[in-house]
Amino acid sequence: MDIIQIKDISKSYGLDFSLQNVSLNVQKGKIFSLLGPNGAGKTTLVKLMLNLLHSDSGTIEINGLSVSDKNSRMGIAFIPEKFNFFPFYTARGVLEFFGKMKGIEGAELTSQVNAALAELQISELAERKLSKMSKGQVQRVGLASILIGNNDLIILDEPFSGLDPIGIRDLKEIIRKLKGQGKTLFINSHILLEMEQLCDEIAILNKGQVLFAGSVPSVLEKEKSLDDFFYKIVNGARA
Repeated sequence: MDIIQIKDISKSYGLDFSLQNVSLNVQKGKIFSLLGPNGAGKTTLVKLMLNLLHSDSGTIEINGLSVSDKNSRMGIAFIPEKFNFFPFYTARGVLEFFGKMKGIEGAELTSQVNAALAELQISELAERKLSKMSKGQVQRVGLASILIGNNDLIILDEPFSGLDPIGIRDLKEIIRKLKGQGKTLFINSHILLEMEQLCDEIAILNKGQVLFAGSVPSVLEKEKSLDDFFYKIVNGARA
């Protein structure tokens, strides 16, 4: 079953196209990565999925609902590449805010917040303000927010940005655990090694066009690494 259906999406900014006739399907319960160099159109597509932007043409459905329907965003968690929030909020305050936005209150909210802080190994930062944290610590707070509530679809835009090697490893384990719980993960990234190790399906986007969509095992049957395959596909398109 497809949780995301993207059909013939185009988006332009003036005379320049960010996306041109993009079509993709993402299956429920899979880890999917949209790969591409900077400026490929990955973030624009995510904004269209969240109805933060409107396309020039084409359709996007999530759980069978058009993204113009606010109900399509029920059960979605999203973290942008650079997580920003009010600097005077503490880590606990940030997570409580997201929980209350999802209608979670009282003991259940406290339990979920404590569990998310522990999962991201930032329990000691619970009462520290974001303004007093490092970039990596703030990013961990943002990532902890995806664990609040019952989110079936989790969208991560360059989630490894700002994380040290330990943070990257921790996040990979969290992503695998979420998949094991039946969640669907849509990841924008250009970190190819991590995506090779994590993903079931990928698509390669360059200059607003999909150059490839398929499974990671099918890629590794052709090339020794996702990195080699990506380089060949993108540079072949430039030739």
